[in-house]
Parts: sequence; C-alpha cells; structure tokens
Amino acid sequence: MSQNNARDKWLARLTDALGNGSFVKLTLAAYRGRDSALKNVFVRAVDLSEGPHLSFVYRYANRDVTKNFSIDEAVDLITDLVGAQFKRAHLYSTQLTSELEFREGRPARLIESKAVHATPPPKTHDEPKSRLISTEGSPWLKALGVTTTDGKVARGMEAKFRQINKFVEVLAALMVDAKLSASATAPISVVDMGCGKGYLTFAAYDWLQRDGRQGYVRGIEAREELVQLCNRAAKENHFEKLSFEHGTIENIAVARTDVLMALHACDTATDDAIAKGIEAGARLIIVSPCCHKELRPQLKAPSVLEDALRHGILLERHAEFVTDALRAALLEWAGYDTKVFEFISTEHTAKNLMIAATKRSDDSRREDRAKKVRDLAEHYGIQKQRLARHLGFSLSPETAPTTV
Repeated sequence: MSQNNARDKWLARLTDALGNGSFVKLTLAAYRGRDSALKNVFVRAVDLSEGPHLSFVYRYANRDVTKNFSIDEAVDLITDLVGAQFKRAHLYSTQLTSELEFREGRPARLIESKAVHATPPPKTHDEPKSRLISTEGSPWLKALGVTTTDGKVARGMEAKFRQINKFVEVLAALMVDAKLSASATAPISVVDMGCGKGYLTFAAYDWLQRDGRQGYVRGIEAREELVQLCNRAAKENHFEKLSFEHGTIENIAVARTDVLMALHACDTATDDAIAKGIEAGARLIIVSPCCHKELRPQLKAPSVLEDALRHGILLERHAEFVTDALRAALLEWAGYDTKVFEFISTEHTAKNLMIAATKRSDDSRREDRAKKVRDLAEHYGIQKQRLARHLGFSLSPETAPTTV
C-alpha cells in the first residue's frame, strides 16, 4: 500500500467512526515538529453546549494543554498533522483498531486489528477525577502557587498537584495500616521535617480536616523565608492547628508524635529524621530519601560486581540501594514493619522512593532482625552508618546491639 493510500484509508476510517458513532479516541505520537517540548496529542469526543466537538489534549514535557474543535475543524487539523508532524496515529473505535505509521525511506504502514473497546466512553466535557485534595475549596493551593486566581492548576504545577494528591492517598492508606484514628480528646500529631514550601504539610492538614479528624501538624524548615510564607498562608486559611518553625532536622526537638514525615531530606538528614521519629514513639514514619552520600566511599563491592561498579552511575545507584535497605532493616530491628516503594511517577522527580514504617506491637525475633542488619553491613563492608549510630546499634558482627 502506498504512503498516500495508507494515509487516505486511515483518514477514511476516522471519518467513518465519527459519522457512525463508533469513535472512541485517537493518539498522535512520534512528533517531528519544531516544538521540542510537545510529545503527544490525545483526542476524544465531547458534547459541548455548541454541539459535538473533539477535545485535543496536547501533552508537553511539563504540562497539558486542552483545546476543543468542532468535528469538521478537528478532522481538518488531524489531516494536517498526520504524516507532516506526527509519524504515528492510532485510532480506536468500537469496530476496529487502526494504526498508521510513517517510516523513513519506506511506504507508510497501516495495521488494523479487532476493536478493544465495546462501547464509546462518556462524552462529558470534564472527565471526573476523584481527588482527595481538590482545586475547589483549597485556597492554600493558590497561596503556595499551585493554582491560579480562577482555581485552575497553574502552568508548570500539574506534576506538583498530582504529587500532592498521590501523597495524600498514600498517607491515608498508611494511617490505616498504623491503626491511627483520632477524636476530639486524642488528636493526631504530625511532624513534617524539612518541609520546604509546605505543599505536603498543608495537604496532610487539609486532608485530616476533610476526613473529619482532629490533628495538629507541625512543619520544620531551615529556610526562614519559607517558614514565614507558610505561617502566613496557614493564618490566612484559618488553619489554626498548622504551624511552621525555623530549624534543622538534626537540631530541632520532637516530643511525642503519631506521624513523622521527611520527604527528600538530603543524605544523612533522612537518618536524623528516622531517629527522631523512633525516639518520639511515632506510630508511622514516612521518608523519601535523597542524595545518598554517606555509604558510597565505604562500599566494598562483592567480587562478582567489581567490574560493574567501576561505572560511577551504577555505583551511585548501588549505594542508594544499600543505604535504603540498611535503613529499612534497622527500622525492622527497632520495632517497625516497613514498606519500600515508588510513590510518585518519575516525571515529577527521579527521587521517588518512599520508606514507610508502622510501629509493630510484637517485638519478637529481635535478635534475628539484628543479625540481618549486621549481615547486610558486613557483606558490603559498611562499618558506620548514621541511623545505626543514633540507635546505638553496632554494625560489628561480634557486638550485639543495644536496646532502643
């Protein structure tokens, strides 16, 4: 099939699908135009007050842009884009799936297969999304620059808004795991160490309020200007039990608390935060480590990995693995059940690992857990590590750890 024939047949399939009501969606990919930030275009049918339209979502590297066109305008636009700017076009209908691909130096290829959708999706203009933190009724989002004056997510803040909601989803599930509930007489206490601009601190407080829970949330930040900004925003939003203090993770005092968070605390500041949480008797400790520098100089590569770890990037990632594995093992020894997982897409940040620890009621098998810590340290030649030092835990195989 010639290039023009393949393209014409695909466009005919599109016209038929739009005409007979079988259209589901289409995707334009492999962009070859001038705008290097544009990645894809996603098209779906919507019903507006002016009549049927096609909604185009332009997916850029750091934002989405939505534009609506009448059916005729949309078909003309797609006709101009396919082959000229996008080298792949994927059409889905309830009758078939049709993929058009333009290949360098070869004729265009049309691949058709059975339909994967039995019915078209709803044609509502705004696709409903269930979010724990909404742009409506959350003026603190505007105060922190996440939304605009008209309540829309600000340009360039789409990933941050998704991160905020994903974090609250994770927090809600972890609090269930930790058996944390709150009442007027026993409010939940949350401390966010190294809270930065307070996005997730505000989100945690807002969610507690929306969930009908009583809670006190305290943010700790070393940059005075951010502390002032956050306290001002908390006051303006009448968040009376949310406060921010100037201090460092290492030096700030933490009394008893239910939840301790430290997201993207650099290097050993994560260890300082974990130790503060254990000392404060936190039922739930949540950290997202960053900048793993302490153990890298100590790493003794197993013989089978010596050649691989001469590459700096592989050594760096291996050091991250060993550091966080050791932290999780120490938390297990200290009386916590741990989970290690990715909590947000790497499109927002490459540092997306989270360690979540919930306090365990059963403290048996303590010596078994201590042995696992020491075996791991010995395997990699680790002789000292900041969290172990905070906990009074000797990494030497000959020395039994003390009790927390």
